[in-house]
Amino acid sequence: MNNRLVSFICVLMFIINCSYAQTGVSLELAKERKVLISKIAYDIQLNIPGYPAQPIDASEKISFVLGNIGSDLLLDFKEETDKLRSLIVNDQDVTIIHKDEHIIIHEKYLIKGLNKISIKFIAGDKALNRKPEFMYSLLVPEKARTFFPCFDQPDLKAQFTLTTSVPLGWEAISNGSIKDTLVSEHRKTFSFNTSDTISTYLFSIVAGKFRKATQYFDNKEVNFYFRETDTAKIKLSIDTIFELHKTALKFLEKYTEVPYPFKKFDFIAIPDFQYGGMEHVGAIDYPVSSLFLDSTAILDQKMDRARVIGHETAHMWFGNLVTMKWFNDVWMKEVFANFISDKMVGTIFPDNNFDFQFLLENHPSAYYVDRTKGTHPIRQELNNLDQAGLLYGAIIYNKAPIVMKQLEKTVGEENFRKGVSNYIKQFSFQNADWSDLITILKKQTSKNLDEWNANWVNKGGRPVISFKIDSVNNIITSFTITQKGENNIKGIWEQSFTVAFIYKDTVMMLPVQMEGKEMNLSASIGLQVPMFIVLNASGNGYGSFPVDKNMIGKLSSLREPLIRASALLNLYEKVIDGEAMKPVDFLKTYIKQFNKENDELILDRMRRQFVNIYWKYISLNDRKKLSFEMESAIWYGIKNASIKQKKQILFQLYTSIALSNDATNKLYKIWKSKKGPYGVSLAENDLVSLSRELAVRKHPDTKNILNTQLVNIKDKDRKERFKYLLSALSNNTSVRDSFFSSLLLKKNRVNEDWVIAALRYLHHPLRVAISEKYLSQTLELLKELQSTGGIFFATDWLGASFGYCQSPRAASIVKLFLQKHADYDVNLKRKILQVTDDLMRTQKILK
Repeated sequence: MNNRLVSFICVLMFIINCSYAQTGVSLELAKERKVLISKIAYDIQLNIPGYPAQPIDASEKISFVLGNIGSDLLLDFKEETDKLRSLIVNDQDVTIIHKDEHIIIHEKYLIKGLNKISIKFIAGDKALNRKPEFMYSLLVPEKARTFFPCFDQPDLKAQFTLTTSVPLGWEAISNGSIKDTLVSEHRKTFSFNTSDTISTYLFSIVAGKFRKATQYFDNKEVNFYFRETDTAKIKLSIDTIFELHKTALKFLEKYTEVPYPFKKFDFIAIPDFQYGGMEHVGAIDYPVSSLFLDSTAILDQKMDRARVIGHETAHMWFGNLVTMKWFNDVWMKEVFANFISDKMVGTIFPDNNFDFQFLLENHPSAYYVDRTKGTHPIRQELNNLDQAGLLYGAIIYNKAPIVMKQLEKTVGEENFRKGVSNYIKQFSFQNADWSDLITILKKQTSKNLDEWNANWVNKGGRPVISFKIDSVNNIITSFTITQKGENNIKGIWEQSFTVAFIYKDTVMMLPVQMEGKEMNLSASIGLQVPMFIVLNASGNGYGSFPVDKNMIGKLSSLREPLIRASALLNLYEKVIDGEAMKPVDFLKTYIKQFNKENDELILDRMRRQFVNIYWKYISLNDRKKLSFEMESAIWYGIKNASIKQKKQILFQLYTSIALSNDATNKLYKIWKSKKGPYGVSLAENDLVSLSRELAVRKHPDTKNILNTQLVNIKDKDRKERFKYLLSALSNNTSVRDSFFSSLLLKKNRVNEDWVIAALRYLHHPLRVAISEKYLSQTLELLKELQSTGGIFFATDWLGASFGYCQSPRAASIVKLFLQKHADYDVNLKRKILQVTDDLMRTQKILK
């Protein structure tokens, strides 16, 4: 053996031995195991009881090929040691050594080549969501190890064979198709065929009382499992849901030039599912509310349904077929899922062009994070998978698609598509990272992608764009555009966007190619000075764009929806920057614009912006002074709107900002009569929402309102959710205090979606002065929330708690916490800075 080989083995042994002292799955451990382990298969047996509190007896057989032996082997299991019953390694009974979330297999029991491990255990339930009539697993990003022993890293893909016993009357769904079933007196056993080769985070088991609908896509059976009981919703939605999946599959097959790559394609609607969806191979999970829409659904809701279906279907190629090597590139699967989904939605709703839809879907959410001091690069560093959940957020879901769109424009749309297709084909059923894709795309262009990558992918923040126009006798002599990094971030953001010159009878669109800190728009020289200009008029650019103050009173003159949407977004961003106009004037401007605006998507975006400014950026005294004027104007708009969906959106706005006794009484009469004003349609969800809003507004009949609404809810799952929220809705402060105190215990935070909904009512804008006392505990609990909850739970908890705070005391609580914890986890600190950004901006604006 030569000296270099000896040294290499010593280094490997050192890495493994050091990892014993580390919890989680470190990058070093993952790299070591990837070198040594291959051809993994899990054969899992689960005995799922009907009662959530009862343990799940389990066993598994793991087989894998070991390339070399020179150290012990670590098998991941993040559970109590006493849940491990027995361990057999290559036919030898082995004493269980469980330390730092790993089962340690001594090297003396291992062999070079094929190894087999058998384990009997009690399944962990940290990643299981168990209810009286159903349960489901959710293992992303690294929670498979909390369920069963495994090699829990994305680049150790495996095949799964599952057998599960469930109560009679339950269905079971997993990644593989059903091989056979066996029925006994009280139990039903499902045996599944072996799954495709997938990463551990994609393994799934769903079991419970579900109904099933079946259709065929090109002679392939596709099953849809659901618990929805509203026959009107079912009739309205079932065929549309299947058709949207079929459309998504065809779109992805055409775009990638790769046929659907897996054996099975089923999907499940799960009550109160805590994510927008989860792309389990052969068993996609969705929230019920995303798929089953009411007859009153507005266009934005219909597009969101199409978008989430497109997103999860796109994951079959981007994430499932080709998977990132390590979760620092988790954004790669999410960016393509969103980017491709947006393209697909553009074909389903062609009346609104792609750029228009893309702008409204991505830019506001991306700006919400990227404008803050807690922003971060798209591609982040990750040393241990136990921190992977903190990488998720608007930067990877919304900014990354915008950046990818810029890359597509840089490379050329067809060259980009061909490069992506080659990437999918080259790395099918394997793992790849960002450099692999960039290497392929470099062959499609002469552009310097390394420099582009450094500023857009490896750096956070956005550019602040400004302009200066000079003229003589109303003729432009120069038009200079400059950029600088927001929040003192250094960089050059190379991008293209459009400037619209708005004249009385025409609009001139001038393209801008920004390649440095400053550029002169030579195409404008010699033109007449316009009435006003709109930067980023085509929505392709990214950054904080200036607002021409001459535009504010003339928004309705922007007849093109895309230009108008971009102008309104620029205006909103500058108002919360403390520029362009005061928040009160912004509200008055929007009240006028609501009467003139008829585009449904723009109206809904305006509604959200209006609510944010109303509750976050004006003082309580100003709100009281303005409330009657605002309510009256919106009510007038509902009455006089000629478009039904506009009435629906304005009624949502009215419900959100109602402050006066007169408005509360109107909402009560509407709830009691179950009849909307002036042709507004009300579905059950609307009545439920009204009852909650009346409760937080302390209507005198609150107790009867909530009790009556509870009786009127027929669907069992929705009824249980409403019951849970009653404590948070209570107008008894001690009841709410007790409820919040209960959430400090992990066992009371199991249903994350319910918890977040309850927190939003505890911290409702009308209650923020009272609920401030919870904020310090909220921050102190953050690390525990991150380690015990799902990937969005800690951030959603923060958002629900601080979302409408605006007082100096709330701001002080945040500042003192950050000062006290100077060495706080950097990723969690970022989440705090992101969520409290509006709070800090408000302090400056309300001075």
